[in-house]
Amino acid sequence: MFLHKIDGELSLKLLELKDAERVFEITDQSREYLREWLPWLDNTTKLEDTKGFINICLKGFAENKSFNTVIMYKGQIVGVAGYNQINWSNKTAYIGYWLGEEYQGNGIMTRVAKALTDYAFNELKLDKVEIRVAEENNKSRGIPERLGFVSEGCIRQAEWLYDHYVDHIVFGMLAKDWNK
Repeated sequence: MFLHKIDGELSLKLLELKDAERVFEITDQSREYLREWLPWLDNTTKLEDTKGFINICLKGFAENKSFNTVIMYKGQIVGVAGYNQINWSNKTAYIGYWLGEEYQGNGIMTRVAKALTDYAFNELKLDKVEIRVAEENNKSRGIPERLGFVSEGCIRQAEWLYDHYVDHIVFGMLAKDWNK
């Protein structure tokens, strides 16, 4: 089992089926909060939906195409983060993340994104990490900005969120810039 300790209170653990109940619980408790920026909430209404998501993640991990973890904060699962996709041909990882509403404001996701970026470059030997966020999602945008990612452009109408499109800002970090 993969377990990556970030600091004294935070670590990443490979997402497993046994985590489904807790992941669904956080999803359900934070449903309205998460729904503002994540398109999958209306399709995650029961525990079986979360189990299906985890099975997709485990398949992606087994095929070496993605790598998703649960965020452990003070020993408790508080969210999900990882590489939604790894493009080995271009040596690029695409980070995705979400955090339960009650855990916001503790610097958790910035530390997680930093650890995932560091792992991509120093362990997986990738050349680029991308984080794509909705243009108006200021909390999520602040994470790559704080970490020194470069805004590389805007993808217009990149995502359908229930009843409207949102544009995405693409943030990128290159290994040569990260490891300076």
